[in-house]
Amino acid sequence: MRSHSGRRGGLSLAIAPFALLAVLALALGLACAREPERSDRAKGKLVEVGKLLDASLGQIALPAPSREGKLSVETAIAGRRSVRRFSDDPVTLGQLSQLLWAAQGITGESGFKRAAPSAGAKYPMEIFVVAGRVRGLAPGIYWYVPSSHSINLLTAGDHRGVLCDQALSQECVRDAPLSLVIAGVYERTMEKYGERGIKYVHIEVGAVAENVYLQTESLGLGTTLVGAFSDDGVRDLLRAEVSPLGIMPVGVPLR
Repeated sequence: MRSHSGRRGGLSLAIAPFALLAVLALALGLACAREPERSDRAKGKLVEVGKLLDASLGQIALPAPSREGKLSVETAIAGRRSVRRFSDDPVTLGQLSQLLWAAQGITGESGFKRAAPSAGAKYPMEIFVVAGRVRGLAPGIYWYVPSSHSINLLTAGDHRGVLCDQALSQECVRDAPLSLVIAGVYERTMEKYGERGIKYVHIEVGAVAENVYLQTESLGLGTTLVGAFSDDGVRDLLRAEVSPLGIMPVGVPLR
């Protein structure tokens, strides 16, 4: 009996490691089989920034931005507030043009310098517009091209509600006539500064956002910087290989 029992015990101990290895192999095989599917789906859905022009549905030239405003810088700073409630009044295409110029517009005669500072002049920021009520512009998702001061239609239709859902249902994103989505391409800055470049990109977001704050104040509009949102959800909505960093709903303040 002891001998028989010993053989059974030895057999069990010998089989157990092989059974464990088989289970692990199966689990790894399933994981590996699923991963390419997710990766392929993402690749098919997102577009590299350099290819957004090819993916656009049409280019719209913006009105030339003004370099003289109604308010002094000091007055704009003193009056700047975060606005989350908006009237039903639309924003004009001219106002949108001014906002985009303030965010990332070209300010140097050589076509190189932009409105917001950038570490090493790497300019990792990309600005998208989720428009719903802009006079002179059809609802849609647009991408701003500083070099030509134009916007390119990426997706037609009013997607403010979807953006609101991805921003944890913050109503100001749904109710504003438009939202600017500030996104970044970290690799541009990290190419020069390594991991430190991540901090520089985040600093740049603040500079862009403050420019937009002051420009809205000068235009008689209002905005706020929204930082709570689903990165993946916003990225999927934009359909671009970027890192969403901030949402700024813009509109006429509700008095």
